[in-house]
Amino acid sequence: MKMIGIGDNGAEGLLPQYTNWIDECDVLVGGERHLQFFPEFKKEKKVIKGGLSVLTAELQQETRNVVILVSGDPLFYGLGSVLAKKLPLEIYPYTSSVQLAFSKMKESWQDAYIVSLHGRSIKGFAQRIDGRKKIAVLTDEMNSPQAIATYLKRFGMTEYDAFVAENLQGENERCRFFTLDEMEQSSFFPLNVVVLKQRVSVERASIGISDDAFLQRKPDKGLITKKEIRTLCLQELGIKENSIVWDIGTCTGSVAIEASKMAREGAVYAIEKNDGDLKNCLENQLKHRTDFVAVLGKAPDRLDEFPDPHAIFIGGNGGNMEHLLQTCISRLQPNGRLVMNIATIENLAEALQHLKALGCEVTILQVQISKSKPILNLTRFEPLNPIYIVTARKGKES
Repeated sequence: MKMIGIGDNGAEGLLPQYTNWIDECDVLVGGERHLQFFPEFKKEKKVIKGGLSVLTAELQQETRNVVILVSGDPLFYGLGSVLAKKLPLEIYPYTSSVQLAFSKMKESWQDAYIVSLHGRSIKGFAQRIDGRKKIAVLTDEMNSPQAIATYLKRFGMTEYDAFVAENLQGENERCRFFTLDEMEQSSFFPLNVVVLKQRVSVERASIGISDDAFLQRKPDKGLITKKEIRTLCLQELGIKENSIVWDIGTCTGSVAIEASKMAREGAVYAIEKNDGDLKNCLENQLKHRTDFVAVLGKAPDRLDEFPDPHAIFIGGNGGNMEHLLQTCISRLQPNGRLVMNIATIENLAEALQHLKALGCEVTILQVQISKSKPILNLTRFEPLNPIYIVTARKGKES
Protein backbone atom coordinates (compact mmCIF):
# COMPACT_ATOMS: atom_id res chain seq x y z
CA MET A 1 0.00 0.00 0.00
CA LYS A 2 1.47 3.32 -1.12
CA MET A 3 0.83 6.89 0.02
CA ILE A 4 1.89 9.54 -2.48
CA GLY A 5 2.13 13.26 -1.80
CA ILE A 6 0.77 15.50 -4.56
CA GLY A 7 0.77 19.23 -5.26
CA ASP A 8 -1.86 21.55 -6.70
CA ASN A 9 -0.33 21.03 -10.13
CA GLY A 10 -1.69 17.50 -10.05
CA ALA A 11 -0.20 14.64 -12.06
CA GLU A 12 2.31 16.85 -13.89
CA GLY A 13 4.26 17.37 -10.64
CA LEU A 14 4.66 13.64 -9.98
CA LEU A 15 7.59 11.44 -10.93
CA PRO A 16 6.82 9.02 -13.80
CA GLN A 17 7.16 6.08 -11.40
CA TYR A 18 4.44 7.57 -9.18
CA THR A 19 2.01 8.02 -12.08
CA ASN A 20 2.68 4.41 -13.12
CA TRP A 21 1.78 3.22 -9.61
CA ILE A 22 -1.45 5.20 -9.78
CA ASP A 23 -2.33 3.83 -13.21
CA GLU A 24 -1.67 0.25 -12.07
CA CYS A 25 -3.45 0.33 -8.72
CA ASP A 26 -6.89 -1.22 -8.09
CA VAL A 27 -8.13 1.38 -5.60
CA LEU A 28 -7.26 5.10 -5.63
CA VAL A 29 -7.92 6.91 -2.34
CA GLY A 30 -7.80 10.68 -1.82
CA GLY A 31 -9.69 13.90 -1.26
CA GLU A 32 -12.15 14.98 -3.93
CA ARG A 33 -9.67 17.56 -5.24
CA HIS A 34 -6.91 14.96 -5.55
CA LEU A 35 -9.08 12.40 -7.31
CA GLN A 36 -10.19 15.01 -9.85
CA PHE A 37 -6.58 15.16 -11.07
CA PHE A 38 -7.08 11.65 -12.51
CA PRO A 39 -10.31 11.67 -14.56
CA GLU A 40 -8.99 8.83 -16.75
CA PHE A 41 -8.74 6.45 -13.79
CA LYS A 42 -11.72 4.11 -14.23
CA LYS A 43 -11.18 1.62 -11.40
CA GLU A 44 -12.44 2.12 -7.83
CA LYS A 45 -12.05 5.50 -6.13
CA LYS A 46 -12.53 6.15 -2.42
CA VAL A 47 -13.00 9.71 -1.20
CA ILE A 48 -11.38 10.75 2.09
CA LYS A 49 -14.14 12.65 3.81
CA GLY A 50 -14.94 13.25 7.47
CA GLY A 51 -13.57 10.82 10.07
CA LEU A 52 -10.86 8.32 9.23
CA SER A 53 -12.00 5.41 11.39
CA VAL A 54 -14.30 3.81 8.80
CA LEU A 55 -11.81 4.31 5.96
CA THR A 56 -8.96 2.93 8.07
CA ALA A 57 -10.97 -0.16 8.97
CA GLU A 58 -11.76 -0.75 5.29
CA LEU A 59 -8.13 -0.35 4.25
CA GLN A 60 -6.96 -2.73 6.97
CA GLN A 61 -9.06 -5.44 5.29
CA GLU A 62 -8.01 -4.48 1.76
CA THR A 63 -6.01 -7.07 -0.20
CA ARG A 64 -5.93 -5.23 -3.51
CA ASN A 65 -3.31 -2.77 -4.75
CA VAL A 66 -4.09 0.60 -3.09
CA VAL A 67 -2.63 4.08 -3.63
CA ILE A 68 -3.54 6.94 -1.26
CA LEU A 69 -3.11 10.55 -2.42
CA VAL A 70 -2.54 13.36 0.09
CA SER A 71 -1.38 16.98 -0.18
CA GLY A 72 2.34 17.76 -0.06
CA ASP A 73 4.41 15.82 2.46
CA PRO A 74 2.13 13.23 4.14
CA LEU A 75 4.25 13.40 7.31
CA PHE A 76 4.05 17.19 7.58
CA TYR A 77 0.75 17.88 9.39
CA GLY A 78 -0.72 15.24 7.09
CA LEU A 79 -2.47 11.87 7.21
CA GLY A 80 0.77 9.94 6.93
CA SER A 81 1.64 9.96 10.63
CA VAL A 82 -1.90 8.78 11.55
CA LEU A 83 -2.34 6.06 8.93
CA ALA A 84 1.23 4.75 9.09
CA LYS A 85 0.55 3.49 12.62
CA LYS A 86 -2.36 1.36 11.38
CA LEU A 87 -1.52 0.43 7.79
CA PRO A 88 1.52 -1.14 6.05
CA LEU A 89 2.35 2.04 4.12
CA GLU A 90 5.19 3.06 1.85
CA ILE A 91 5.27 6.88 1.91
CA TYR A 92 6.49 9.03 -0.99
CA PRO A 93 6.43 12.75 -0.10
CA TYR A 94 5.92 15.70 -2.37
CA THR A 95 7.34 19.14 -1.58
CA SER A 96 5.55 20.62 1.46
CA SER A 97 3.66 23.90 1.26
CA VAL A 98 6.21 25.50 3.60
CA GLN A 99 9.11 24.48 1.35
CA LEU A 100 7.31 25.90 -1.67
CA ALA A 101 6.48 29.17 0.15
CA PHE A 102 10.10 29.76 1.16
CA SER A 103 11.30 28.95 -2.35
CA LYS A 104 8.92 31.61 -3.71
CA MET A 105 10.19 34.02 -1.05
CA LYS A 106 13.81 33.09 -1.90
CA GLU A 107 14.55 32.58 1.79
CA SER A 108 16.26 29.75 3.67
CA TRP A 109 13.93 27.86 5.97
CA GLN A 110 16.14 25.63 8.12
CA ASP A 111 15.99 28.31 10.85
CA ALA A 112 12.22 28.89 10.64
CA TYR A 113 9.74 28.07 13.39
CA ILE A 114 6.76 26.25 11.88
CA VAL A 115 3.30 26.36 13.44
CA SER A 116 -0.07 25.15 12.21
CA LEU A 117 -3.23 27.12 12.95
CA HIS A 118 -5.18 24.94 10.52
CA GLY A 119 -8.16 23.60 12.45
CA ARG A 120 -6.60 24.85 15.69
CA SER A 121 -7.24 27.74 18.06
CA ILE A 122 -4.98 30.76 17.78
CA LYS A 123 -4.91 30.89 21.61
CA GLY A 124 -1.32 30.94 22.83
CA PHE A 125 0.10 31.98 19.45
CA ALA A 126 1.67 35.15 20.91
CA GLN A 127 4.02 33.45 23.37
CA ARG A 128 4.80 30.65 20.93
CA ILE A 129 6.26 33.01 18.34
CA ASP A 130 7.51 35.89 20.54
CA GLY A 131 11.16 36.61 19.77
CA ARG A 132 11.35 34.18 16.84
CA LYS A 133 12.92 35.73 13.78
CA LYS A 134 11.22 33.70 11.05
CA ILE A 135 7.90 31.87 11.29
CA ALA A 136 5.86 29.82 8.82
CA VAL A 137 2.15 29.61 9.60
CA LEU A 138 -0.33 27.13 8.12
CA THR A 139 -3.71 28.88 8.02
CA ASP A 140 -7.40 28.15 7.59
CA GLU A 141 -10.53 30.24 6.94
CA MET A 142 -10.83 31.27 10.61
CA ASN A 143 -7.11 31.87 11.14
CA SER A 144 -6.66 33.74 7.88
CA PRO A 145 -3.81 36.13 7.02
CA GLN A 146 -6.12 39.04 7.91
CA ALA A 147 -6.96 37.51 11.31
CA ILE A 148 -3.28 36.82 12.02
CA ALA A 149 -2.39 40.45 11.25
CA THR A 150 -5.12 41.74 13.58
CA TYR A 151 -3.98 39.36 16.31
CA LEU A 152 -0.32 40.39 16.08
CA LYS A 153 -1.20 44.07 16.19
CA ARG A 154 -3.27 43.53 19.37
CA PHE A 155 -0.20 42.12 21.09
CA GLY A 156 2.10 44.86 19.79
CA MET A 157 4.07 42.41 17.64
CA THR A 158 4.54 44.92 14.86
CA GLU A 159 8.18 44.01 14.24
CA TYR A 160 6.95 41.44 11.71
CA ASP A 161 6.43 41.81 7.99
CA ALA A 162 4.64 39.06 6.09
CA PHE A 163 4.84 37.03 2.91
CA VAL A 164 1.68 35.21 1.78
CA ALA A 165 1.86 32.37 -0.76
CA GLU A 166 -1.56 31.37 -2.15
CA ASN A 167 -2.62 28.38 -4.26
CA LEU A 168 0.95 27.18 -4.58
CA GLN A 169 1.48 25.49 -7.95
CA GLY A 170 -2.21 25.92 -8.75
CA GLU A 171 -3.54 27.92 -11.68
CA ASN A 172 -4.27 30.96 -9.47
CA GLU A 173 -0.93 30.96 -7.65
CA ARG A 174 -0.12 34.33 -6.08
CA CYS A 175 2.76 35.37 -3.79
CA ARG A 176 3.04 38.81 -2.16
CA PHE A 177 4.91 40.74 0.55
CA PHE A 178 2.94 42.78 3.11
CA THR A 179 3.22 44.93 6.18
CA LEU A 180 0.79 43.82 8.91
CA ASP A 181 -1.45 46.79 8.10
CA GLU A 182 -1.52 45.80 4.43
CA MET A 183 -2.18 42.13 5.20
CA GLU A 184 -5.06 43.06 7.52
CA GLN A 185 -6.76 45.01 4.72
CA SER A 186 -6.16 42.55 1.86
CA SER A 187 -8.09 39.50 0.65
CA PHE A 188 -6.69 36.03 0.00
CA PHE A 189 -7.55 32.67 -1.52
CA PRO A 190 -8.41 30.05 1.14
CA LEU A 191 -5.31 27.93 0.44
CA ASN A 192 -2.32 29.91 1.68
CA VAL A 193 0.81 29.89 3.81
CA VAL A 194 1.95 32.94 5.79
CA VAL A 195 5.62 33.59 6.51
CA LEU A 196 6.41 36.17 9.21
CA LYS A 197 9.87 37.72 9.35
CA GLN A 198 11.22 40.19 11.87
CA ARG A 199 11.96 43.55 10.34
CA VAL A 200 13.78 44.55 13.52
CA SER A 201 15.08 42.22 16.20
CA VAL A 202 12.98 41.94 19.39
CA GLU A 203 14.25 39.86 22.28
CA ARG A 204 12.01 37.96 24.70
CA ALA A 205 11.82 39.06 28.31
CA SER A 206 13.85 36.93 30.73
CA ILE A 207 12.34 35.42 33.86
CA GLY A 208 11.70 37.89 36.68
CA ILE A 209 9.77 40.72 35.05
CA SER A 210 9.84 43.93 37.10
CA ASP A 211 6.77 44.52 39.29
CA ASP A 212 6.42 48.01 37.84
CA ALA A 213 5.95 46.50 34.37
CA PHE A 214 2.49 45.16 35.35
CA LEU A 215 -0.73 47.15 35.52
CA GLN A 216 -2.00 46.88 39.08
CA ARG A 217 -5.07 47.87 41.04
CA LYS A 218 -5.14 51.50 42.19
CA PRO A 219 -4.97 53.12 44.70
CA ASP A 220 -4.07 49.98 46.72
CA LYS A 221 -1.16 49.04 44.48
CA GLY A 222 0.83 46.00 45.46
CA LEU A 223 -1.60 43.06 44.88
CA ILE A 224 1.03 41.16 42.96
CA THR A 225 3.38 38.25 43.58
CA LYS A 226 6.64 40.19 43.95
CA LYS A 227 9.36 39.50 41.41
CA GLU A 228 11.75 37.78 43.83
CA ILE A 229 9.02 35.52 45.28
CA ARG A 230 7.55 34.92 41.82
CA THR A 231 10.88 33.70 40.49
CA LEU A 232 11.26 31.21 43.34
CA CYS A 233 7.67 29.98 42.87
CA LEU A 234 8.16 29.46 39.14
CA GLN A 235 11.25 27.40 39.86
CA GLU A 236 9.33 25.30 42.41
CA LEU A 237 6.54 24.65 39.88
CA GLY A 238 8.97 22.79 37.61
CA ILE A 239 7.35 24.16 34.45
CA LYS A 240 8.43 22.64 31.15
CA GLU A 241 7.89 23.96 27.63
CA ASN A 242 4.77 21.86 27.08
CA SER A 243 3.30 22.06 30.61
CA ILE A 244 -0.33 22.82 31.41
CA VAL A 245 -0.40 25.31 34.29
CA TRP A 246 -3.15 26.70 36.52
CA ASP A 247 -2.85 30.06 38.29
CA ILE A 248 -5.50 30.38 41.00
CA GLY A 249 -6.11 33.92 42.22
CA THR A 250 -4.10 35.36 39.34
CA CYS A 251 -4.78 39.05 40.16
CA THR A 252 -2.43 41.03 37.86
CA GLY A 253 -1.53 37.82 36.01
CA SER A 254 2.18 38.12 36.79
CA VAL A 255 2.71 34.41 37.57
CA ALA A 256 0.51 33.28 34.67
CA ILE A 257 2.34 35.58 32.26
CA GLU A 258 5.78 34.29 33.24
CA ALA A 259 4.48 30.70 33.22
CA SER A 260 3.15 31.25 29.68
CA LYS A 261 6.59 32.32 28.52
CA MET A 262 8.09 29.18 30.03
CA ALA A 263 5.33 26.81 28.83
CA ARG A 264 5.09 28.38 25.38
CA GLU A 265 4.15 25.07 23.73
CA GLY A 266 1.77 24.19 26.56
CA ALA A 267 -1.11 26.22 28.00
CA VAL A 268 -1.91 28.37 31.04
CA TYR A 269 -5.32 28.76 32.69
CA ALA A 270 -5.99 31.48 35.27
CA ILE A 271 -8.93 32.35 37.51
CA GLU A 272 -9.57 35.58 39.43
CA LYS A 273 -12.57 36.52 41.60
CA ASN A 274 -12.16 40.32 41.32
CA ASP A 275 -13.42 41.83 38.07
CA GLY A 276 -11.05 44.82 38.22
CA ASP A 277 -8.00 42.61 38.76
CA LEU A 278 -9.07 40.34 35.90
CA LYS A 279 -9.24 43.35 33.57
CA ASN A 280 -5.68 44.27 34.58
CA CYS A 281 -4.63 40.68 33.92
CA LEU A 282 -6.09 40.81 30.40
CA GLU A 283 -4.34 44.13 29.71
CA ASN A 284 -1.08 42.74 31.06
CA GLN A 285 -1.38 39.79 28.69
CA LEU A 286 -1.38 42.15 25.71
CA LYS A 287 1.49 44.19 27.13
CA HIS A 288 3.66 41.14 27.79
CA ARG A 289 2.82 39.19 24.61
CA THR A 290 1.12 36.25 26.26
CA ASP A 291 -2.26 34.81 25.40
CA PHE A 292 -3.78 32.46 27.97
CA VAL A 293 -7.25 31.64 29.30
CA ALA A 294 -8.25 33.91 32.21
CA VAL A 295 -11.75 33.66 33.69
CA LEU A 296 -13.75 35.41 36.39
CA GLY A 297 -14.66 33.17 39.32
CA LYS A 298 -13.79 31.90 42.77
CA ALA A 299 -11.96 28.57 42.75
CA PRO A 300 -12.74 25.71 42.88
CA ASP A 301 -15.71 26.95 40.81
CA ARG A 302 -14.95 26.85 37.06
CA LEU A 303 -11.85 24.67 37.45
CA ASP A 304 -13.77 21.91 35.67
CA GLU A 305 -13.45 24.08 32.53
CA PHE A 306 -9.66 23.63 32.59
CA PRO A 307 -7.70 20.54 31.44
CA ASP A 308 -5.75 18.54 34.05
CA PRO A 309 -2.56 20.45 34.90
CA HIS A 310 1.08 19.53 35.43
CA ALA A 311 1.55 22.51 37.78
CA ILE A 312 -0.75 24.64 39.95
CA PHE A 313 0.06 27.96 41.62
CA ILE A 314 -2.23 29.24 44.38
CA GLY A 315 -1.68 32.88 45.27
CA GLY A 316 -4.78 33.04 47.50
CA ASN A 317 -7.39 30.52 48.65
CA GLY A 318 -10.26 32.80 49.68
CA GLY A 319 -10.92 30.90 52.92
CA ASN A 320 -11.95 27.56 51.36
CA MET A 321 -8.56 25.85 51.51
CA GLU A 322 -9.62 22.26 52.18
CA HIS A 323 -12.10 21.99 49.31
CA LEU A 324 -9.76 23.85 46.96
CA LEU A 325 -6.77 21.63 47.74
CA GLN A 326 -8.85 18.46 47.39
CA THR A 327 -10.03 19.59 43.97
CA CYS A 328 -6.56 20.66 42.83
CA ILE A 329 -4.72 17.52 43.96
CA SER A 330 -7.40 15.27 42.44
CA ARG A 331 -6.94 17.02 39.09
CA LEU A 332 -3.15 17.38 39.21
CA GLN A 333 -1.36 14.97 36.89
CA PRO A 334 0.92 12.30 38.44
CA ASN A 335 4.23 13.78 39.66
CA GLY A 336 2.73 17.24 39.22
CA ARG A 337 3.44 20.10 41.59
CA LEU A 338 1.25 22.50 43.51
CA VAL A 339 2.86 25.65 44.93
CA MET A 340 1.23 27.97 47.48
CA ASN A 341 2.26 31.33 48.90
CA ILE A 342 1.27 31.54 52.57
CA ALA A 343 1.79 34.51 54.89
CA THR A 344 0.59 33.19 58.30
CA ILE A 345 1.60 30.21 60.43
CA GLU A 346 -2.07 29.28 60.93
CA ASN A 347 -2.65 28.92 57.21
CA LEU A 348 0.67 27.11 56.89
CA ALA A 349 -0.38 24.53 59.48
CA GLU A 350 -3.75 24.03 57.78
CA ALA A 351 -2.17 23.63 54.34
CA LEU A 352 0.31 21.04 55.64
CA GLN A 353 -2.48 19.05 57.29
CA HIS A 354 -4.60 18.92 54.12
CA LEU A 355 -1.74 18.23 51.70
CA LYS A 356 -0.32 15.38 53.80
CA ALA A 357 -3.81 13.88 54.15
CA LEU A 358 -3.99 13.97 50.35
CA GLY A 359 -0.80 11.90 50.10
CA CYS A 360 1.50 14.65 48.86
CA GLU A 361 5.20 15.04 49.53
CA VAL A 362 5.53 18.56 50.99
CA THR A 363 8.47 20.94 51.29
CA ILE A 364 8.48 24.49 52.69
CA LEU A 365 10.71 27.40 51.82
CA GLN A 366 10.66 30.32 54.27
CA VAL A 367 11.62 33.46 52.40
CA GLN A 368 12.79 36.70 54.00
CA ILE A 369 14.12 39.20 51.49
CA SER A 370 15.32 42.77 51.86
CA LYS A 371 15.91 45.12 48.94
CA SER A 372 18.32 48.02 48.86
CA LYS A 373 16.83 51.50 48.97
CA PRO A 374 18.68 54.84 48.69
CA ILE A 375 18.53 57.25 51.62
CA LEU A 376 20.19 60.56 50.69
CA ASN A 377 23.63 59.48 49.44
CA LEU A 378 23.54 56.25 51.44
CA THR A 379 21.86 52.88 51.09
CA ARG A 380 19.61 50.99 53.49
CA PHE A 381 17.66 47.72 53.21
CA GLU A 382 13.88 47.55 53.21
CA PRO A 383 12.38 44.12 53.98
CA LEU A 384 9.59 42.49 52.01
CA ASN A 385 6.92 40.68 54.02
CA PRO A 386 8.18 37.21 55.02
CA ILE A 387 6.40 34.38 53.24
CA TYR A 388 6.22 30.60 53.17
CA ILE A 389 6.43 28.92 49.77
CA VAL A 390 4.80 25.50 50.12
CA THR A 391 5.46 22.93 47.41
CA ALA A 392 3.38 19.74 47.24
CA ARG A 393 4.34 16.99 44.85
CA LYS A 394 1.66 14.49 43.88
CA GLY A 395 2.75 10.87 43.84
CA LYS A 396 2.00 8.52 40.96
CA GLU A 397 -0.85 6.85 42.85
CA SER A 398 -2.44 9.93 44.52
